[in-house]
Amino acid sequence: MDSAALVAEYVRLGLRFDRLLPGFVDSYTGDPAVRRRVADEPVPEPARLLDDVRRLLAALPGSDLADERRRFLVAQLTALECSARKLSGAQVPFPAEVEAYFQVVPQLGDTDEYRQAHRELAALLPGRGRLAERLAAVRRRDVIPAERLDASVRALSSALRDRVHRRFGLPVQEVVEYRIVTDKPWSGFNHYIGGFRSRVAVNADVGHRASNLPHLVAHESYPGHHTEHCRKEAGLARRHALAEHTIFLVNTPQCLMAEGLADLGLHAAVGPGWGPWAAEIFADLGIALDGELAERIERVMVGLLPVRQDALLMLHGGADEAEVVAHLQRWLLMPEARARHLVEFMRDPLWRAYTTTYVEGYRLLRRWLEARPATASSADRYRRLLDEPLVPEVLRAELAARI
Repeated sequence: MDSAALVAEYVRLGLRFDRLLPGFVDSYTGDPAVRRRVADEPVPEPARLLDDVRRLLAALPGSDLADERRRFLVAQLTALECSARKLSGAQVPFPAEVEAYFQVVPQLGDTDEYRQAHRELAALLPGRGRLAERLAAVRRRDVIPAERLDASVRALSSALRDRVHRRFGLPVQEVVEYRIVTDKPWSGFNHYIGGFRSRVAVNADVGHRASNLPHLVAHESYPGHHTEHCRKEAGLARRHALAEHTIFLVNTPQCLMAEGLADLGLHAAVGPGWGPWAAEIFADLGIALDGELAERIERVMVGLLPVRQDALLMLHGGADEAEVVAHLQRWLLMPEARARHLVEFMRDPLWRAYTTTYVEGYRLLRRWLEARPATASSADRYRRLLDEPLVPEVLRAELAARI
């Protein structure tokens, strides 16, 4: 099988998975006729998909694809093989499922580190009493009124867009359309339409705060998902004609890279001082934010990031929901309603493993960004994530080479 045929079959395979798991294709910017032809096919049998994935994996070593492309497709197809096995009825241990999808091994966090983070928070937060109540009191101060959520999103987006255009560059015709929604298992969602356009939905049910909304807008739009999609469509898909980058598939290493990149977006676009920067934007909207305190709290809360993955491993390791919710409440200081909302996301058949992408993606990409060569700027390093078809094993190899 020549390389063009192999890549074309990979794209069709991704579209076929979406027939069985709607939403599996996060975005597709390739030939619409290909998607229509796949849509007109009979609904695929999982066993046939599994055979097709394995056939492509076997063909890759003998292909004339460049090493970078072959490595990317091996990672993606390994993830698809696991999805096909599960669709065929195979029982896959949850940690093995996560590793196949994302090239990481999920592990429980260290409660001693959580206790240290709690001590740091206790020294930082005003007031006395239970830590969760003190944190909740601080967070209540900057809740964004529902009627100002849309304006807040757009103000932050405009300010971040200007910075990203200057720092990283974007196609001049790019645009993000925002809408406020309810009754969703996530806080925000980017749907990349193609042609440098995204629709970003923001879930009003989660109760957005001025201290967290800048991260969400950076994550979904500038310089997160929308920016990455635009730059990869302009570069990999169009300029270099790499058709494998016309499709973005859920539960693959693409996702871990994308979520880590997006979670670090505010730091890439603004960096230290993002709190006072955001406070100025909100002040124009009549919303108070103690930006310096918000920034200090965020630095401490990063130490509690693995609590989410603990909950994921507990839930899919046999723990009941009450135990998982209690773990989130105790260590992440999360209100019960928000903890149950997160558990709902972890139960979703399509998204059940996805929480790992936020935890391990952030940790891996942050280490890699901080380990940049002395000759590379932080913008240069982040630009590689936006432009190159990197996978987790490549970042780990580059980190190991520096030790």
